[in-house]
Amino acid sequence: MKIVVPEALTASHVRWDGEAGRAWTAGLPALAGRYLEEWELRLDGEPGHGVVSLVLPVVRADGTPAALKLQPVTDENVTEAVGLRAWAGDGSVRLLAEDPATGTLLLERLHAGRSLSAVPDDLEALAVLTALLARLVAHPAPPGLRRLADLARGMLDGVDRALAALPGEDDRRRLRRWAGALAEVAAEPGDRLLHWDLHYDNVLAADREPWLAIDPKPLAGDPGFDLWPALHNRWADLAATGDVGRAALRRFDLMADVLGLDPRRAARWTLGRALQNALWDVEGGAGRLDEAHATLADAVARRL
Repeated sequence: MKIVVPEALTASHVRWDGEAGRAWTAGLPALAGRYLEEWELRLDGEPGHGVVSLVLPVVRADGTPAALKLQPVTDENVTEAVGLRAWAGDGSVRLLAEDPATGTLLLERLHAGRSLSAVPDDLEALAVLTALLARLVAHPAPPGLRRLADLARGMLDGVDRALAALPGEDDRRRLRRWAGALAEVAAEPGDRLLHWDLHYDNVLAADREPWLAIDPKPLAGDPGFDLWPALHNRWADLAATGDVGRAALRRFDLMADVLGLDPRRAARWTLGRALQNALWDVEGGAGRLDEAHATLADAVARRL
């Protein structure tokens, strides 16, 4: 079976890395062929992809279905395998094999076409996601991961530059509030194994369990820092309620309760996550805060 790289994946890499991205995707068929041979795999369907990765359904020599994930090594995914090994399938997809040199992973096969985004009731989906998150953060972070302590320090160091780039006083006021909230908890950053990107499309249906988490960006820190993706994603469901702030707080309260978090502390870490996104946006050239992020953060700030 010939391996065809999806045009959307090539376009994504070109958008971020220019010709270097095009060259990397052009080499994917050869890279896949290498691991099909070395790990004794055979193709078993059409490829899928994310923003940066190519995922090939495969079958192992013993007949076990699996997924071959090919991705360039980046700061975001360099410790993905470390986190997956620590979880060992407890709420997450299982890691079957890896090559740290190329970032290639062999994973348990899940149902790529069915994520929590397909569950009609957003609170039902959130309850599933939060139950998985509770299992994930119950694990202590293994050595070698990025630390929330370092991220928080870097964020606070970047606030003045971001303030200078924001012309709107309301935006500057929010940024100061978010930074102040983060500063109050930064000295106690936590030591749990965080997923860092647990939104509804990163929870897939599975055979071993009904649902499992995929695509972590492992981080050592406080679970309160892991709420943001699930609070912000499925935004249309929040908007459909007619009161985004109230609906967002309902999500926040459910997650904090299930995870056993102090709501005030969790709110501060969540505002730290809003700050992180704002700093990324400003660094990318934005001259104002994202309206949805600001609305969500304003709601969460009511729990301080």
